[in-house]
Amino acid sequence: MIDALISVATIYILIVIGFVFKRSFKDQVNEKSFVLLNLYFLQPILIFWGLTRAPINDEFIISPLIYAVAVFITLFFAFFYSRKVFKDYQDRSIFLASSLVGNTGNLGIPLGIALFGEASVPYTSILNIANMFYIYIFSVYFFAGEKFKFTDALKEIFKIPAIHAAILAILFNYYGFSLNANFEKVFTMGAYAAIVMQLVVFGIFMSQVKVKSANWNLSINITLFKHIILPIIGLFVIVYFKIDPFVGAIIFLELIVPLAVNNVNLSALYNCKPIDTTFAVIISTLSFIGFMAVYIIVIDKFFGV
Repeated sequence: MIDALISVATIYILIVIGFVFKRSFKDQVNEKSFVLLNLYFLQPILIFWGLTRAPINDEFIISPLIYAVAVFITLFFAFFYSRKVFKDYQDRSIFLASSLVGNTGNLGIPLGIALFGEASVPYTSILNIANMFYIYIFSVYFFAGEKFKFTDALKEIFKIPAIHAAILAILFNYYGFSLNANFEKVFTMGAYAAIVMQLVVFGIFMSQVKVKSANWNLSINITLFKHIILPIIGLFVIVYFKIDPFVGAIIFLELIVPLAVNNVNLSALYNCKPIDTTFAVIISTLSFIGFMAVYIIVIDKFFGV
């Protein structure tokens, strides 16, 4: 367990670098440039590389379905819970939009490599794609309220370069093609560059948080569902499906990662208390660090990896 905790801790060094980098150089750091470079160039390479690491099999296809079942069962309980706990409409919207959206890209893929090696990448990549669909349909729906249009949400999904890369990679993999050795080296370099960039950008965003009046009620309830309720329900769902323990452990990891920074972007876009959403992301990230030892024990006990 100590080795696993150290593996996770080392990942956070790159987040700290991003945090210190932005705090030190402030306006000289244009985070939007980093985001655009990563979104349009490096992430597609990472997704393509990740989805061609291993042949498509039953576990590869069923893993995002298991992930979705766990998320939607939890969403069902969260919906009724939110009506009892939150009187403010925007608080309820933030809770429903963000409490089940994990940082499957920025943290999920690097953590998968740290804990399970490169063999985890095909699964963390396809689960990240499933998470993107949830964000751009259901999270946008809750944040946008009456402004939401399903057709617009679908259009936004298919504007994401990673989606195109995923479709191309799945077809490439399905028809049995393989990369030339020289292209393999380049794609591997690009994939790891994307992982480093994701973690640094996460740290840059974290450094800009200035919370004037924290909404503790919202953050605590989001943390309750993200880091306790969802993992418990997810564990039952994974065990029920009797999937390969290695793949089950990866799905569980993707369910427990802290809130996605994308929640902040969407809440700001739809003017839905972005400060409170940002604070919830911070509390979730700190809670994840606190729960990590327990999560590793659960992974070892139920999945033996």
